[in-house]
Amino acid sequence: MRFDPQPASYRPDPAILPLAPWLGDPVEAATFPRHDLRFRNDRWARAVGLAELSDAAWVDHFGRFAPLSDNLPQPLALRYHGHQFRVYNPEIGDGRGFLFAQLRDGDDRLLDLGTKGSGRTPWSRTADGRLTLKGAVREILATEMLEALGVYTSKTFSVVETGEELVRGDEPSPTRSAVMTRLSHGHIRIGTFQRLLVLEERDHTQRLVDYCLEHFPGPTPPEDAPDRDNPAVRLLHQVVERLADLAASWMVAGFVHGVLNTDNMNISGESFDYGPWRFLPKWEPGFTAAYFDQQGLYAFARQPEAVQWNLGQLAIALRPLCDAKPLVAALDRFGPLYTAALAKRWCWRLGVAPRGEDADARLVSACERAMREDGSQPDAFFHRHRGGRNANDELAEALQGYAAVEDEAEYWSDDRPETMVIEEVERIWAAIDRHDDWTALTGKIAAIRRMGAAHGEPPVPVGHIRRDRT
Repeated sequence: MRFDPQPASYRPDPAILPLAPWLGDPVEAATFPRHDLRFRNDRWARAVGLAELSDAAWVDHFGRFAPLSDNLPQPLALRYHGHQFRVYNPEIGDGRGFLFAQLRDGDDRLLDLGTKGSGRTPWSRTADGRLTLKGAVREILATEMLEALGVYTSKTFSVVETGEELVRGDEPSPTRSAVMTRLSHGHIRIGTFQRLLVLEERDHTQRLVDYCLEHFPGPTPPEDAPDRDNPAVRLLHQVVERLADLAASWMVAGFVHGVLNTDNMNISGESFDYGPWRFLPKWEPGFTAAYFDQQGLYAFARQPEAVQWNLGQLAIALRPLCDAKPLVAALDRFGPLYTAALAKRWCWRLGVAPRGEDADARLVSACERAMREDGSQPDAFFHRHRGGRNANDELAEALQGYAAVEDEAEYWSDDRPETMVIEEVERIWAAIDRHDDWTALTGKIAAIRRMGAAHGEPPVPVGHIRRDRT
């Protein structure tokens, strides 16, 4: 079953400091008129030794951003470039966030505390560097739901309402403001490497590769992989494996990220930075989350393609460090790794033991057809057919020979599953916005965590960086 993260003492480790002169810019947090603590993730604060902070101390660190002891002396706005909807943009970077602290968990993994909505930076351009409270609430809901569904995701660590009135063109204004802190396993993006390529900073690229291999450790490439001992090749193999699994996990969760630009792809394989995300109302391959994605570039079924394209950009950025052939060999692994991860995760969510590549592929196809034909919402489909129950016709035939996993959780006897479709998100936000009523949010978080416990541990590739398993 899924356990709470292992408690640990506070262990600061600002490992990024040697890279900071060329990787980021020291910045100051904005001064806010108010600091109302709205959410603190004590479940994950225990994992990094911060759960014992009083609310006043918590707000001091995660609302006013007083430095944590022996940690980064000043926040760093990280520098990166990126392809945004396949158009290269060298004018981006942390425009409303920064790296605040780095620390170790109980398994000695290096974790980052980063912000969103903490004020202007050298990369803000014309933006105000702020975050709406609704955006923060949406990120809480996204990360909690994804974690429960087995997705390797950043964790929303803290939300503090800041008392400003923000004007936004895509939602009713003025609207309430907040500053959010997320806990994640690093903030090194594909776009970080792209920036170094454009600036022809080969030595810095090599140092960043070494940093990633040290702090995001993973498996060695297959024995037949060409030039497998080259650090750049080794890193690309690891990132291909992680992002193939990430793409599969989104598909099994019925999740649409919405903005899969190269600056939103993390080298650690973590899903993060939730803007216009949606969960599917029904199994619709062409469903898009972002209203501005007019061409459907990041539609639900195109997410694996988008991730693979982004990995190609990482390979190009690593090209100064090695020949093309071993990088191409690493990229060629994406398809088989994705297919294998999808099958394993699908069986896990359905509550049956995998039988093998061919049978599992047939099962996935049969489930997809069943959802398309009857218009099932994915959460309802997986809940109704947990352990292979309630199946008929083609689905029943595809499930023949599959053994159900042991399920003792009462959740599977509920009449309805937990969902996170847009109507529920809006209902939770409306209670906060109109009546300052946070009970719907806190109740939903508890219900989602109960669902996560019922699902248990998801399958992950050997050597994958994990923060949600103890």
